[in-house]
Amino acid sequence: MKTICLYFEMHQIIHLKRYRFFDIGTDHYYYDDFENERSISDIAEHSYIPALTTLLEMVKENKGAFKFTISLSGCGIEQMEMHAPKVLDLLKELADTGCVEFLAEPYSHGLASLANEECFAIEVKRQMQKMKEFFGQTPKVFRNSSLIYSNDIGRQVAAMGFKGMLTEGAKHVLGWKSSHYVYNCIEAPKLKLLLRDVELSDDISLRFNDSSWSEYPLFADRYVDKIAALPKEEQIVNIFMELSALGMAQPLSSNILEFLRAIPALAKEKGITFANPTEIFSKVKPIDTLDVPDTLSWVDEERDVSCWLGNKMQREAFDKLYSLADRLMITRDERLIQDWYYLQASNNFRFMTTKPNYVGFNRGIYDSPFDAFTNYMNILGDFINRVNTLYPQEIDNEELNGYITLIENMGKQIAIKDQEILHLKTNLEKLEKAKK
Repeated sequence: MKTICLYFEMHQIIHLKRYRFFDIGTDHYYYDDFENERSISDIAEHSYIPALTTLLEMVKENKGAFKFTISLSGCGIEQMEMHAPKVLDLLKELADTGCVEFLAEPYSHGLASLANEECFAIEVKRQMQKMKEFFGQTPKVFRNSSLIYSNDIGRQVAAMGFKGMLTEGAKHVLGWKSSHYVYNCIEAPKLKLLLRDVELSDDISLRFNDSSWSEYPLFADRYVDKIAALPKEEQIVNIFMELSALGMAQPLSSNILEFLRAIPALAKEKGITFANPTEIFSKVKPIDTLDVPDTLSWVDEERDVSCWLGNKMQREAFDKLYSLADRLMITRDERLIQDWYYLQASNNFRFMTTKPNYVGFNRGIYDSPFDAFTNYMNILGDFINRVNTLYPQEIDNEELNGYITLIENMGKQIAIKDQEILHLKTNLEKLEKAKK
């Protein structure tokens, strides 16, 4: 029996504002609040709300037979809290159905897995706390930013305790193998892997409304027939995409939601079920190990990390940002760490790409990759100055950690003493009342 694993990514860019060299040292606020509110409001209205409403109706109509999976970055949740709370309400309602699995991912939707293992783990833990807080789920399965994966990243994810992970079914990795099986990580065999079916996913997310496409218009019955026609032994079909594909990349006028709504009933006729990653991992054994020595992702034809780290500007910005990682984790300074997460977001590096433009790419406020690099480095320069002012470089990391730990312990002791004093005052008042 074939099973569809349907997964949607939700992440919202934190837009940086125009920040000039002369702002360094005088302006420590880096964000374009107007654009952040405008963009999340726009995507909520034209994609998230209608798409999630439709998915919720599909869950109810199919009485538990239709299931799907979602992951949200921590930064995306923050934007929704401020500007699109209705989206979170819909997600909570979906969580209550028991048919939606929420995955773990980096809080910032950044590239920490390529730079600093400890920073990566802390970010993931922070995002998982958000999942528990908002949706009552503790994720058991992980997906990295843009499905970034390698053998080493698999090892890191397994070390965090995850049972499975999603990644890309890239041809240069699979070779003659198929994405329609469960695999495991070569460096951590207990970590199971689900691989995106590139063609079936992109049929919906990239090509659905393309009138020049040879298969246009794509109807739900023909789409389900393609899945049913796969070889009998290929049982797991992983359809992964950004949720914004439903309404933004593929406009609502294309009838994309009507297409989606028709799939469960047609799948049922063909004996095709729906399942979430944890359910699949609990029932299906890996068929083979997957060896990915070089990093892959679901972006561009190369399916690698070149759109973020493919030129010298990107590498310089990346190296300079993550040179702060160990120190920032020691400081535990929430205000600095919040900015740190926003600066890590992968789109900041993507704006600097010098690769030819690809589908759906928008450089935002920047005229060129050099413009994006200059703006980002001005902001990063101010951020580094703030870190060094509060936590001077003359104090090494070990010494700084000692000082901060000492201050925290003193704070705890003061809090205990304050409680003792309050307790004594209360007892004294009781005694004085008793005397009267």
